[in-house]
Amino acid sequence: MKLFGTDGIRGRVNEYPITPQTVVRVGMAIGKILFKKRGRNMVLIGKDTRLSGYMIESALTSGICSMGMNVTLTGPIPTPGVAFLTRTMRFDAGIVISASHNPYEDNGIKIFTPAGYKLPDEQEREIEELVLAENGFTDGKTAGGGNAGGSSAGLIGKAFRLEDAAGRYIEFVKSTIPRTVAFDGFKVVVDCANGAAYKITPTLLKELGATVVSINDNPDGKNINAGCGALHLEKLREAVLKHRAHMGIAHDGDADRTLLVDETGGVVDGDRIMAVWANDLKAEGRLLKDTVVATVMSNLGLQLYLETRGIRLIRANVGDRFVVEKMIEEGCNFGGEQSGHIVSLDLNTTGDGPITALQMLNVLKKSGQKTLSQLVSDVTLYPQVLKNVGVTVRRNIDECPQILAAVRKAEQLLGQSGRVLVRPSGTEPKIRIMIEGPDKSVIDGIADDIASAVTASMVF
Repeated sequence: MKLFGTDGIRGRVNEYPITPQTVVRVGMAIGKILFKKRGRNMVLIGKDTRLSGYMIESALTSGICSMGMNVTLTGPIPTPGVAFLTRTMRFDAGIVISASHNPYEDNGIKIFTPAGYKLPDEQEREIEELVLAENGFTDGKTAGGGNAGGSSAGLIGKAFRLEDAAGRYIEFVKSTIPRTVAFDGFKVVVDCANGAAYKITPTLLKELGATVVSINDNPDGKNINAGCGALHLEKLREAVLKHRAHMGIAHDGDADRTLLVDETGGVVDGDRIMAVWANDLKAEGRLLKDTVVATVMSNLGLQLYLETRGIRLIRANVGDRFVVEKMIEEGCNFGGEQSGHIVSLDLNTTGDGPITALQMLNVLKKSGQKTLSQLVSDVTLYPQVLKNVGVTVRRNIDECPQILAAVRKAEQLLGQSGRVLVRPSGTEPKIRIMIEGPDKSVIDGIADDIASAVTASMVF
């Protein structure tokens, strides 16, 4: 009955835990905890473009207001926009209704602290325990002072709407580059995955002078991430070549990540983005401790590139939340994931797709006559194979001798020239397999062997 995964609560809509009944209880738990700590105040709620967002927004609002807290709704806005507004407008919490890169049938709930960071484990556990407790809201003595699990009639909260949320966020993103910078003469293709940034990124780039070709910017509630965006770059590559653009920009559904396509149609993933951006930060003396925090999934080629430029790489667990925690722990200000979650703590408190796009366009402009493909050409990445094996039984990998034996065999074969990573997904019933090494045919075979071992151990 666990609620929280590695990135909030997520699941298939109208199946536990993304049911109206459970979501109301989540709202009640958030409201009760916040009322007890702060008294009547305000929670911000934003969402992406999924059809189910209306249902979940209403259920959360009902639960929170029933406990005496007020709610402010933004409508569709990127996840980093909620983090920014929560922090700067001094809300008691920020909530994003989104399942990120998942299909529209899924949805989720991410919660931010007043400082704009993802909720820590202990606070997630507090909410989870209250939601799952049989008498969590029926003890007769509630945060608002009322009975029957909610506040008394006079203390029920109100819901408001923040009409200029998108505009506030656009102006913030623009403020992350010097006022004198403009992108006249640059042509950019933007694929917003029919998601939360479908107006925001095209608008901010146009306002900065770029010629913008916008694709997948007509959300209908069901087409978010559907064959487009950061997980499906084919249409973006075609559009970049067709329009002879300098750069292609792809977000996922909630726009906390960005991947790029260069002028030749080549993909620039999060590792290459981190390499180029970190190098620029170091050159300007703005890379704290000359260190980048990435995850265990980041390519060995990123590490080698950074080392040649006097930059240290520290690895964290997968998830931008864990990257941020490691950055704070180590006193660093820059990091991210291969998948495109890039975090500059000098700019925002979470992965920010529009900021990443803007900063990379600015780095390209500062490079003079270089193209994006030339800018990333020094970052040589090792061949890497990623496999996701759907599982029907959740078992600890350490308890599966067949998987452990396959991993040991792979590690012995690759030695120091490659890496093997096998881990459960934090958001889906899958085992994720990553093999990295100098010979593509060898790592393909290794990945197949481990996938077979996973299937034999966890699929019945």
